[in-house]
Amino acid sequence: MIQLSSAGKRYGHKLLFEEADWLVTPKDRIGLVGANGTGKSTLLKILGGLETLDYGSISTAKGISAGYLPQDGLSLSGRSVFAECMSVFDDLRAMEQEMEDLTARMSEVDHASAEYAQIADRYHLIQHEFQTRDGYAIEAQVGTILAGLGFVKDDWHRQTEEFSGGWQMRLALAKLLLQKPNLLLLDEPTNHLDLEARNWLEDYLTHYPYAFVLISHDRYFLDVTVNKTVEIWNKRIHFYSGNYDKYLAQKTQRREQLEAAYRNQRERIEQLEVFINRFRYQATKAKQVQSRIKELEKMERVEVPEEEKTIHFAFPQPKPSGRIVAEFLNVAKSYGEKPVFRDVNFVIERGDRVALVGVNGAGKSTLIKLLANREPLTRGECRLGHNVQADYFAQDQYKELNPDARILDDLSDLSPRSTQTELRSLLGCFLFSADDVFKRIGILSGGERNRYALLRMLLHPANFLLLDEPTNHLDIRAKDILLEALAGYSGTVVFVSHDRYFIDKLAARIFEVGEGRVEVYPGNYEDYRWRKQGGAEALQQAIAVSPVPPRPSNGRPAAPLPGSAETPSKRLNPIKRKQLEERVQEIEAEISDLETAIAGHEAALQSFVSAEETARLTKQLADRRAELQSRLAEWEEITHALQS
Repeated sequence: MIQLSSAGKRYGHKLLFEEADWLVTPKDRIGLVGANGTGKSTLLKILGGLETLDYGSISTAKGISAGYLPQDGLSLSGRSVFAECMSVFDDLRAMEQEMEDLTARMSEVDHASAEYAQIADRYHLIQHEFQTRDGYAIEAQVGTILAGLGFVKDDWHRQTEEFSGGWQMRLALAKLLLQKPNLLLLDEPTNHLDLEARNWLEDYLTHYPYAFVLISHDRYFLDVTVNKTVEIWNKRIHFYSGNYDKYLAQKTQRREQLEAAYRNQRERIEQLEVFINRFRYQATKAKQVQSRIKELEKMERVEVPEEEKTIHFAFPQPKPSGRIVAEFLNVAKSYGEKPVFRDVNFVIERGDRVALVGVNGAGKSTLIKLLANREPLTRGECRLGHNVQADYFAQDQYKELNPDARILDDLSDLSPRSTQTELRSLLGCFLFSADDVFKRIGILSGGERNRYALLRMLLHPANFLLLDEPTNHLDIRAKDILLEALAGYSGTVVFVSHDRYFIDKLAARIFEVGEGRVEVYPGNYEDYRWRKQGGAEALQQAIAVSPVPPRPSNGRPAAPLPGSAETPSKRLNPIKRKQLEERVQEIEAEISDLETAIAGHEAALQSFVSAEETARLTKQLADRRAELQSRLAEWEEITHALQS
């Protein structure tokens, strides 16, 4: 489709990449990755014909159409949402109009005339193309795409200029998907999407009939959509087969191989240099010396590029709170005539990691504001527990920063015990590098100020963190730093995020917000989706039919048959799958130990020692049997999930 040959690009005096050879083939699913500033967006624009190369060449096959979606900056006006999307099909609508005109003319012309035959031929030609391009279903296509991206029917007839920047980008994405170009080029397509819209886009791209190249900082999104990964690293383009998870594993292997080759070459160089220096002035060894000198000169040196440093920063721990951190008692919240919550009850305990999920506008941000006492309740009570200190991170947190302060100075005042090196390394993880650290806060963009506000909060966290979209404007590396910080944090966290990987790694409970209610689910987002898709009910039915799973001769419970009626339908997060597989191995070892213990207790009960000893052994036997039943049930639940 598109081929780069010896391609190179500069941005001012900075070389982004060079000597790039890349062939994009039909039906490729490619994730483009690399550190910020390496040229990912520029390379995407080059593929789309919006930027030119400084070196090398690019060739495009005939008939290729590329559709490019930038990160932001698009704005539409002058039409309704539905009409704007329908404009994608202007040529089809023109065909439809021409078919109507031709039908009218055929009704007026003599059917036996040459003119009628000519009109009929033209009509059948247009009709065939119209049907081939699915012209009769364009309105249905528009409705499907708009609904998938979160536009409710009431929005379809609103003017496009009424929508915010994020919704404008959703609309631009909708138009691009309706066009179905041969090559989709998507730069951070999930930036403005909630979880439901992301899930829909994942499924859409999975079934997309043509090739796409996308940039994303959402690991889960990359894992489930791409089958190739292209990395810009060290001013070169490197290719990996598989999704993001496989790319990480392959990159580690490649570096290990490169380091091994480097060590082997260094050993060979040292051997040659020792021989040359030892026998340089001996005439009898002159030929061998010259041979080794030539070998050194021809040797292509292996270089191991400096690896990006992994930053580990120990955030200070907050003072402990009481066991109950927050409690909602019959809470209701309304804005004028519009109800948001009614009769909401829940308890948040110390150490909880709670993710709030729900469609845009369901009330997630409102719930966090109520917990932070930033909004008054309409009815009911919100109680904070003993010694609870809440700290709230809003989507517009930057408004509370001092605009005149320089970043590094402000951070040094906040954390005087940290060295300048530590602070600059941490700022680098949050995408503030080089001279950026000396910028005044007031000149930063909204996204930059939000990143900095989040970093400030983490340096001195309270014991109850309320985070509204903390992962916005962060790349994968910065998200990893944030995850590591929160994993080692001893307090309580309630957060909103649209990043599946982040939620799955952090959340231990899910609060589903919607229709005025808050429903509580145990586990992470993957567990929540499994339960929403009927997994829990199917498991209970399976256990009710067969409380104790049948066992084959090896003593292990029998796995459910793939595709059986009891097996819930579910696509597992790759990270979750690995965790479950490890847990299955642990449970099988525990089952074996429990069976051995039960057999020992049963044998001991056959010999009477005393009434007290018999009572003790009987209780232990009952406990072990209860534990065994619990492990068997857990084993079956996990294997159901893995087999689906």
